Amino acid sequence: MTTAQLGIIISILVYLAMMLMVGFVSSRNTNDVKDFYLGGRKLGPFVTAMSAEASDMSSYLLMGVPGLAYFSGIADAGWTAVGLIVGTYLNWLFTAKRLRNYTEKLDAITIPDYFKKRFRDNSNIILCIGALFILIFFIPYTASGFSACGKLFSSLFGVNYQLAMIVSAVIIVGYTTTGGFLAASKTDFIQSIVMTFALFFVLGYGIVNAGGLGSVIENANALPGYLNLSATYNNATNAADPYGIFNKITMFCWGLGYFGMPHILLRFMAVRKAGELTLSRRIASIWVVFSLGIAVFLGVVGRAMTQTGALESLIDPNNLTSSSKAETLIVVLADQISKNGFFLALIAGLVIAGILASTMSTADSQLIAASSSVSENIVQETLGIKLSETGAMIAARATLIAVAVFGIVIAWNPNSSVFGIVSFAWAGFGAVFGPVMILSLYWKRTNKYGAIAGMICGGAMVFIWKYLVRPMGGVWNLYELAPAFLVAIIAIVVVSLLTKEPEKEICDEFEHVSKMS
Repeated sequence: MTTAQLGIIISILVYLAMMLMVGFVSSRNTNDVKDFYLGGRKLGPFVTAMSAEASDMSSYLLMGVPGLAYFSGIADAGWTAVGLIVGTYLNWLFTAKRLRNYTEKLDAITIPDYFKKRFRDNSNIILCIGALFILIFFIPYTASGFSACGKLFSSLFGVNYQLAMIVSAVIIVGYTTTGGFLAASKTDFIQSIVMTFALFFVLGYGIVNAGGLGSVIENANALPGYLNLSATYNNATNAADPYGIFNKITMFCWGLGYFGMPHILLRFMAVRKAGELTLSRRIASIWVVFSLGIAVFLGVVGRAMTQTGALESLIDPNNLTSSSKAETLIVVLADQISKNGFFLALIAGLVIAGILASTMSTADSQLIAASSSVSENIVQETLGIKLSETGAMIAARATLIAVAVFGIVIAWNPNSSVFGIVSFAWAGFGAVFGPVMILSLYWKRTNKYGAIAGMICGGAMVFIWKYLVRPMGGVWNLYELAPAFLVAIIAIVVVSLLTKEPEKEICDEFEHVSKMS
């Protein structure tokens, strides 16, 4: 083992031990399923903000976005970043406080549970549909995190990809099953700090080794279309490809997904006081602007390093249309840093810990949301199997482990794209839960029939558009979230208007929450 590898391993082990310790400490405050899934609604504004953003910014922040920018320039990554920034702010502004007040009044601890109680769906149809879609889309989302971990250790130490992925999954499952939501939120807060450090340090290192900021811009400009928001660089032809309005809409529409992300919405529900969400919104909005901006520019810096010979090429010569190899950019940079002495090897280890943080902070939150949908919403409420408090906790943890196993199976192929997997799952959640979430909070006329229609149509359209419509190309090559989101809204409005109005009790409750917010 080299000195560089030893330094990296020491930093990673210290970091992982700290995460497991947080899980153990949090377990003392996890006494029942409400604590396990929502932390007893005790989160402060800083933890709420940073844990929400850390759980959002999965491995695509440090691997997917820089890799995309490295591969084809700033258009794809840049428009995605703009959409995510706008979506983050609007979600905090319009959803957070009202959802917090509504779920507290209804005593709802999961998103499907909120929809059930909001629409008085005693048949549990909404509950079951919501829980099933959470499972369908969270398993591949979790798989993207495991894939990122496997790529990380495989690239860095030359270890087997699948083995590295399994070990990472065991650690994530370990602290999450121990401490539940509180452990996930506290570790996410710590992980957001580590992620921030990793981005700033690697960016600074890259700029210096590329010859300075001027050299970075000069080398990037030498690639046709690379620094153009209306074009992309084509690695196969060494020319610029047009990046039209439909491409921009496609990437910008990533922001729509925020309104339907269960692992982010749960943070709004868990904050200590609704009034503290204003501060949380400001913290989260500032962080997401800096983190995404740096992630995009890191890809540009990495490509400039390749142009100057300071970094090996991360374009797969056998597949010039794949950005999968480019997603290892930050890993390769950390490896370079580690070879400059033991102290820098320790710093490189913290950078690697930042990559782990970006992955773990999302995977733990997804596992919590998925396990709650099964043990609470399907097993107990839909199937009517009553469990004791101990039995419910066992079911929650068993479900969490099962979801992790399925995630490992999906991510088994080392050539799977982190950005690609996240993209599909993000569209699914955004289309299934986003429209019904917005209308349930702001349109009194929404009823359970409209909610059911919207969730089914939104989820179905994600699959239809991705696999049947989008392959047609041309104007149809639009990110599936946009058309699915629109179809879901139309379905909710039309079906709600064609069916009977909500009961007076539901309308009065809506008015009460509206005044509170």
